Amino acid sequence: MIKLTVDGKVIEAEGGKSLLQVCLDNDIYIPNLCFLEEMANPPASCRLCFVEIEGEPRPVTSCKVRVKEGMVVRTDTEPVRELQRAVFNLLFSAHHMDCKNCLSRKTCQLQRIAKFLGIRLKARKLEELGRDLTVQPEHPFFELLPARCILCHKCLYVCRKRNESPVLTIVRRGFDSAIGCYEGIDSGNLPCGECGACVEVCPVSAIVPKKEELKEAAPGI
Repeated sequence: MIKLTVDGKVIEAEGGKSLLQVCLDNDIYIPNLCFLEEMANPPASCRLCFVEIEGEPRPVTSCKVRVKEGMVVRTDTEPVRELQRAVFNLLFSAHHMDCKNCLSRKTCQLQRIAKFLGIRLKARKLEELGRDLTVQPEHPFFELLPARCILCHKCLYVCRKRNESPVLTIVRRGFDSAIGCYEGIDSGNLPCGECGACVEVCPVSAIVPKKEELKEAAPGI
């Protein structure tokens, strides 16, 4: 075990663990959307988990840092908060806000982070964004909703981890990037109907079971 100091608090942790995970394990919340503890190499795609580390010239993403003996960390400085608010606003600018109809409305990580950072969420009109929201080919079991997607890549990770031949991938580039399916998928051989890991891991319900699947699972919905 090693000792490090976070926000003036000395804590013990297993050497080599992710700094983000160590903070979360010790009830020190750092905003994050793309991190999963089991990831050997987190993508840092959300760019929200910034912290300041003594000796580093600028804030760093805590999911990519491994804890070391004597490390001194600050998670709550104004430069860190400014970065997090700027990144969050950029992510949210491409997210269609429809909280009352969203399956994640009671567990939404976007809402939690907005509240933590003191950001007021406001609905945006999709027409003003000018994004390509088409997804082809369609997934046979799930609705892929790029208007909600924040490209955290969690679904890609769990799909690749659980299935020998992953189904999900990134389609298009830049601002039009979206989660989609590989071309030529055979719906008859897909494990998705019994898996659903991508649905469970999505923090914003950008992947949901098709209505037909919901009706079969729970008649009367």
